[in-house]
Amino acid sequence: MEAKSLLGRMNSGNSCFSLVVRLHLSPLMLFVEFGTIGSLEQHGFARNRLWSVDRDPPPFPANTSHRAFVDLILRHSEEEVKIWPHRYECRLRVALGPGGDLMLTSRIRNTNTDGKSFTFTFAYHTYFSVTDISEVRVEGLETLDYLDNLKNRERFTEQGDALTFESEVDKVYLSTPTKIAILDHERKRTFVLRKDGLPDAVVWNPWDKKAKAMADFGDDEYKHMLCVTAACVEKPIILKPGEEWKGRLEISAVPSSYCSGQLDPRRIFRSN
Repeated sequence: MEAKSLLGRMNSGNSCFSLVVRLHLSPLMLFVEFGTIGSLEQHGFARNRLWSVDRDPPPFPANTSHRAFVDLILRHSEEEVKIWPHRYECRLRVALGPGGDLMLTSRIRNTNTDGKSFTFTFAYHTYFSVTDISEVRVEGLETLDYLDNLKNRERFTEQGDALTFESEVDKVYLSTPTKIAILDHERKRTFVLRKDGLPDAVVWNPWDKKAKAMADFGDDEYKHMLCVTAACVEKPIILKPGEEWKGRLEISAVPSSYCSGQLDPRRIFRSN
């Protein structure tokens, strides 16, 4: 399942990275979405299943701006229960605002009838098109603790005023703020992520050696992309039968307002 927005696009002969949104739902046995630990497929099973379109979805609240949207639903199958013995309903609303902003809202409900709870981790896998990764800066994650997937998930504390990129990165930032900004200086554009129910953030770029080893990734594409993923990784979500979890991610692109390493909060970190 993919949902594409007009916020950015990068095409290649092998793939298309354009705010491609992949929904990852993984049981606890995978530990986190971005790995091969556990008996299930990498990154969980939701991304490789067929979703249904809700032909009669509930409307948007009256106090929200006009949006075009579609509701997608994923429910357990009998074959799937053999792999992960739980029943659930996962609903994803993909909405586009009049200015091109993208909003993803997910609801996951435990529909087990045997009284059993289940545990899972969750992530939106969002790729951003950038002009030159060496000129990109991420703000909002400085001074935070993170798990470094390149060092067996060892825990560190981020140093410096903001994230910049000079080599491969694969980090899970913990207890992150609700707003994160990706500044593309060359294009004078900033992507703003606003999230609810997703306390963590994954930052990934494969860099040159790993890019060349990936069959669906061009040798030089790492220079023009960055993955910043809103996630719930450190503390897995537990749902009892009948309970529902909700997570939300909103992405918008605005002209950069960058001065002395600070974002203009009136233009970028505006209140919801």
